[in-house]
Amino acid sequence: MTGRRPDWIHPAFRLIEGEEVFGWADLAALPMPAGGVVQADRPSRVLAALAAAETVGQGLLLARGGAESGGWQSGPGFSVTLESSGTTGTPKRLRHDFARLRGRLRGVAEEGARWLLTYDPGAFAGLQVMLTAAAAGALLVAVPNRGAGTIAALAQAARRHAVTHVSGTPSFWRAFLMALGGPETALDLPLAAVTLGGEAADQPLLDRLAKRFPHARLRHIYASTEAGALFAVADGRAGFPAAWLDAAPDGLEMRIADGVLEVRSPRAAPGAVDADGWLSTGDLVERRGDRVLFAGRLDGLVNVGGVKVSPEVVERRLLAVDGVADAAVVAVTSPITGHLLTATIVPVPGADDPALRVALRAATADLPPAARPRALTFADHIPLSAAGKKSRKGAP
Repeated sequence: MTGRRPDWIHPAFRLIEGEEVFGWADLAALPMPAGGVVQADRPSRVLAALAAAETVGQGLLLARGGAESGGWQSGPGFSVTLESSGTTGTPKRLRHDFARLRGRLRGVAEEGARWLLTYDPGAFAGLQVMLTAAAAGALLVAVPNRGAGTIAALAQAARRHAVTHVSGTPSFWRAFLMALGGPETALDLPLAAVTLGGEAADQPLLDRLAKRFPHARLRHIYASTEAGALFAVADGRAGFPAAWLDAAPDGLEMRIADGVLEVRSPRAAPGAVDADGWLSTGDLVERRGDRVLFAGRLDGLVNVGGVKVSPEVVERRLLAVDGVADAAVVAVTSPITGHLLTATIVPVPGADDPALRVALRAATADLPPAARPRALTFADHIPLSAAGKKSRKGAP
């Protein structure tokens, strides 16, 4: 592909992908994907395909599992079709107008900004990071061939290139903090911006990040493949202000229906909304004073002996226990109760295992019996999906 540099790629933008360095001329030299379908495994490939598709006015599918179209058709004009992660079920494909995808991107140049790409390049969040860095003329650092050891490789790349901006899921941040090592070793990572997205941000993690990187701007973003980029919270508190239910920012409207957050947004994918423009996010929320807090996913509820339980809510109880670096609560089948909960715990280095087990049991003692994990297993890490999330597949 060759052609004019699109206006959403700043001339100063550079991409470091492993040992390769790309500027616009290098991206423009990459081949255009056949049929508008690109295997979205490398940011260079995705950015080049976006520029090429825009130039010829062709739709583009960012295929996250491979380059198979699966009956996909581009339709008229330039648009971008994204595949959801399928964390809690079957992945979805949603078509976005490119201008909507860029709706909340500020693209303000920050001298010396160096972004680390922690998300899958084909994910909504990954695309947002890539477009933000490209528009701002920043340096984007990526690790190709992601797989086992990815978090450690990202920590190494962050130090090697002195990154200043990192955005990742809460699950990623817990693993990243462990990969960085003790607090004194964070001094060589000059973070100016710490961003969380893709999962609900819990207060203990926000507090840890604020303490570890006291000079960084800390915010958590709420967005999804279906809803687009919705809002960002920058006050250091979990959830979002309850006042936003009456007056939300950036043209957004929000309401709670049967405990589920619904939104009406100018950035939502058209095919995801109802006739009135409202979209059910599937996120359970509860209002507490001046705050709306997330309480798990509607499709993540499991039936334990006739009681509906949210593994994510129980997981957050465990994450708040001193001595816990990370935790994952999942449902497993049971011939007696249908399901039961189990928990995997990653202790902080040097934690006393017997004392930690007592503290973990105490943290869930006031929950209904169905919500108390039947087994606690200690491990050195929690496996994450390509999207940087803990897999919730299999939960009915």
